[in-house]
Amino acid sequence: MRQGWLRGVKRIESPNFDARPEGERVSLIVIHAISLPPDEFDGPGVIELFTNRLDPTAHPYYEGIRHLRVSSHFFIRRDGELIQFVSTANRAWHAGASIWKGRERCNDFSLGIELEGCDTLPFEESQYVALAALLRRLARHYPGCDVAGHSDIAPGRKTDPGPFFDWARLGPRP
Repeated sequence: MRQGWLRGVKRIESPNFDARPEGERVSLIVIHAISLPPDEFDGPGVIELFTNRLDPTAHPYYEGIRHLRVSSHFFIRRDGELIQFVSTANRAWHAGASIWKGRERCNDFSLGIELEGCDTLPFEESQYVALAALLRRLARHYPGCDVAGHSDIAPGRKTDPGPFFDWARLGPRP
């Protein structure tokens, strides 16, 4: 990993990031699910959202999210393709209002991984394979990180990665 960018990973830089607080280290990895338009896959919507290029006229749903400035460190498409948007050395804007083990502002100390998915359909085998490989790579650079869902750090506000995400495939959770 060079300056927080994984080698061999497609890189599409998002402007939606900033510096982590001084001395803050990564201790949490947050698993998310996203699809744009909702429940539709393989389109450009997520990439456009994370790079502030979402056309609000392209789909009725987009008008309501046109103001968002969000990102994630990583995005795993349905076919397992891995894209990195933000250096792991920086703070991506993925968690929002959040708390983990008594600490608020999870963006300060976490990495975000978005899976292309939704609450109504299972994830693909290729996504689990890519996610497991990514988590192994990240563990070498950030040992001892907890892994949680967006729903775990923002209960009542977020539901992702959703009921179809198979946590058992990742091993025991903290």
